[in-house]
Amino acid sequence: MRALAWLTVGTLLVAGQTAGDNSALNKAQGDRFQTKLAKIVETGNIPPSKAKPRATVTTQFTDTELNAYLRFNMKDQIPVGILDPSLQAVGDGRVSGRAIVDLDAVRKQKQRGWLDPMGYLTGRLPLVASGRLTTQNGIGRFELESAEINGITVPKMFVQEILSFYSRTPEDPDGINMDDPFELPSQIREIRVASGSTTIVQ
Repeated sequence: MRALAWLTVGTLLVAGQTAGDNSALNKAQGDRFQTKLAKIVETGNIPPSKAKPRATVTTQFTDTELNAYLRFNMKDQIPVGILDPSLQAVGDGRVSGRAIVDLDAVRKQKQRGWLDPMGYLTGRLPLVASGRLTTQNGIGRFELESAEINGITVPKMFVQEILSFYSRTPEDPDGINMDDPFELPSQIREIRVASGSTTIVQ
């Protein structure tokens, strides 16, 4: 599901530096998030009824639960080349996060010219960024606000190339375009980002 990628891996690549201490994370926290995720999917699988509209269902999870899930429960599903991902809900729709990204893999995917700055970025470097997630009526959009690689400010096209590379699939060889609106999965109508927590509205 394309939107689920945005809520997990995709957001890792278009978010800013988190202040949390990931050393305090544990598997139990990740399991709590997994249980909540299963509830979201289960609710989304209930067929809508015109005769009796379903009552609104909300599910809240914390940054700690999400980051523990990424570290312990989803580690085998994170694309090879992305290390130590973390996310933070800043509030008012803004998200932030950090990940170590293997830039060699991105750089080598095509021939680089002298004027292409990506050709000079090598090794595994920290990517940090920040942006705003807006959702309404089952549709989400993400607006990148800032991004840095190894402490150096980089333009949006850098982040887009990295995002496209790590989100591509055989069915979608171009990967995710961060400017494209996306449909939220599991009948999610809205995602509310507060400080330190996120609420899913179905």
